[in-house]
Amino acid sequence: MGRKNNKFQKFTINFLVIIGLSSYINAGQLNEIVSSKKNTFQKIAIDIWELAELGYLEHKSSKLLADELRKNGFKITKSVADIPTSFVAEYSNGGPIIGILGEFDALPGLAQTSSPFKEVAQNETGAGHACGHHLFGAASAWAAVAIKEWIVKNDINGTIRFYGTPAEEGGSGKVYMVREGLFEDVDIVLHWHPDDVNSANSRTSNSNKSGKFRFKGISAHAAGAPELGRSALDGVEAMNHMVNMMREHIPQESRIHYVITKGGLAPNVVPDDAEVYYYIRHPKMVVVDELFQRVVKIAEGAAIGTETEISYEVMHGNYSLLPNDTIQKIVHKNLKELGGIKYTENEEEYAADLYQTLFKPDLKIGSQEIVKPYETTHSYGSTDVGDVSWVVPTAGLRTATWVPGTAAHSWQAVAAGGTSIGLKGAELAAHTMANTIKDIFKNPSVIEDAKQELIARRGADFKYKPLLGERKPPLEYRVIN
Repeated sequence: MGRKNNKFQKFTINFLVIIGLSSYINAGQLNEIVSSKKNTFQKIAIDIWELAELGYLEHKSSKLLADELRKNGFKITKSVADIPTSFVAEYSNGGPIIGILGEFDALPGLAQTSSPFKEVAQNETGAGHACGHHLFGAASAWAAVAIKEWIVKNDINGTIRFYGTPAEEGGSGKVYMVREGLFEDVDIVLHWHPDDVNSANSRTSNSNKSGKFRFKGISAHAAGAPELGRSALDGVEAMNHMVNMMREHIPQESRIHYVITKGGLAPNVVPDDAEVYYYIRHPKMVVVDELFQRVVKIAEGAAIGTETEISYEVMHGNYSLLPNDTIQKIVHKNLKELGGIKYTENEEEYAADLYQTLFKPDLKIGSQEIVKPYETTHSYGSTDVGDVSWVVPTAGLRTATWVPGTAAHSWQAVAAGGTSIGLKGAELAAHTMANTIKDIFKNPSVIEDAKQELIARRGADFKYKPLLGERKPPLEYRVIN
């Protein structure tokens, strides 16, 4: 298996090992350690990009990361929280416990080569890393291995713990790990995410909850005996119509979106089985729950009106991101000191070609060289990092792994993520996280400040209760029947 060869393949791993970030990695022993691991983790990132495994099915990707961490002296605990592709890797020399999150799931239907023009890849999954999780997992493990070596060289009291977290895309893998209590003893958690900008903002997000609504009807000949049938698809369509009317009467920050995942196979057969998949989002978890229950009532009403039966399954649920300025400002300081991403002449040519395919890009090529100023921002998307951030002080960053103006979850994100452009962003993230952890270990008093900020933001009486309830991980949610 592999991506189709093309003239742009020179930007993949064989070309990358000689590029790097030499303009800003001469800042000391730790940065030298990070740089020394470049070849290994760039190759892992590209290997995971090639695999493009979907949520809860990332067996090879998870193994690549776990094996490399074990090779570097980490103790590996596999299949935590009843998830076969999850794992925890730890190196301990006492002291505070710093966690690093690492994702590695791809998105369905986005297989793409590294070409700057749309060129569907021939791979086994039909998926692509359109959110850059191959870079996310590799760079996070990269930072963990580097800081472990720095701990050993300098006899630092500290513990580094890498969390291999599957199925972020609609599977809420981290939520099950939080629910299992795997973060209870952690002092600080760091994460990062690919993007088309470099930033380490104090960032919030929407919480969300999703569900599959399944209607059962009665099949019949659509022309010969329609009166004997009851269309499950009518139930889905009636539900969708009423939800769309509901949009006028919900808080304006809300987001509701859906796809019909099953609607019948032949027009002349009244479909007896139909399904629609909904996402509901809002900054506040309580509002998400309220909106979800309104959608459930609509589904029940649609079933009554079409004389069908309805059942539903909560698929996932995520808390909003809870910022922590105490730690976030340290992340921003380190990112600012390292600087942005410089393109080579070949990368400039590649970026210019890909830029022509973008729809109304909001950034220009060259902006990847800039680190955005510190500010508080809100994302209308959602992430299962949110649940982690409500139980442990959590901070993150974003680096320009994509050509400026590229939308997440696009084929252009897949393409750039498989080139030196993507890997340079991953290297910047690894340096930033490693240096942030070094700062925390050298000044552990910030941990107590961060914990006090967490308590102040969430309230002293806060008790964690996952939005997805007590359901088990949906290990086959990406399996097509």
